[in-house]
Amino acid sequence: MVVLFTCAGQRVDIVKAFRAAGAVALGADADPLAPALYHADRQAIVPRIADPGYVAALAALVREHDVRLVVPLNDLDHPVLSRARDELAPALLLLPEADVCARMSDKLEAHRFFVEQGIPSPRSWLPEEVPTDARYPLLVKAREGFGSRHIYRADDPEQLDFFLRYTTARSFVQERCMGEEFSIDVFSDMGGRCLNSIPRTMLLSKGGESIKGASIQDQELIAHGARVAETVGIKGPANVQCFREPDGSLPVTDVNTRFGGGFPLPLAAGSRYPELALALARGERPEPQLGEFEEGVFMTRFFSEVCLERDGDGALRPLLPLT
Repeated sequence: MVVLFTCAGQRVDIVKAFRAAGAVALGADADPLAPALYHADRQAIVPRIADPGYVAALAALVREHDVRLVVPLNDLDHPVLSRARDELAPALLLLPEADVCARMSDKLEAHRFFVEQGIPSPRSWLPEEVPTDARYPLLVKAREGFGSRHIYRADDPEQLDFFLRYTTARSFVQERCMGEEFSIDVFSDMGGRCLNSIPRTMLLSKGGESIKGASIQDQELIAHGARVAETVGIKGPANVQCFREPDGSLPVTDVNTRFGGGFPLPLAAGSRYPELALALARGERPEPQLGEFEEGVFMTRFFSEVCLERDGDGALRPLLPLT
């Protein structure tokens, strides 16, 4: 089965995992130096997401390579591709519906949805609506941010005013959670049933990406991740970010409608998420296996690289064989 990975970027971990599960990986990116391209079986350079020809280029790849599954790897193209599901057919698009992607892409709208649905979420406001009883420190956060970009901590009203003037992103204000942070990697079928929910600790993060962590068999977090996934309407993978506060509540700060940055950890713990995705593309209906994974699997990350040279036709190719 050919699987198309959009915005392949640096997601070598995901491309390699799908290949190990038996897929033929077709990597697509606007940048010819995107390292994941060279770990894929096939490569394609496509327009940038904002280009009017982006979706058409992906649809052409679906037809040319008989693609049966499309796996988006970057938050930015989710609102675009979720509206283009029919254009990418007959390939299965591993994304929720367009309204879900749009709602989760806007962090303030996501917060409002969580509150409406009875899911705990840190108090949040538009900049002009911050109440006098807001608990500092407060966070100024981009409404459409990713990778921890445009997030600023304000310890008092003066700092809050400064960062609201300083930021260049459309922002909102959120109370900072005080407890321990967790990520929960979930995977749902195309009917919205959560098939598994794997919590992990956040021992170290850099730039919004998990660097060190461990899988944990925490039944409360497992159930919380599944509930959030099914309430939001997740289809395919998602990453639920939450805290356990001193009062025992589990406020959710983000739901990313893609494989999380810490993907190698749930994979090593036995998630079998690539196999589940391929099964969905074959039209199968796997049964939920909530909590079926290994506890105490640790991940610690490091940098790696792909060195390239130009061949006789000017195309880039790896200088050495890749493993």
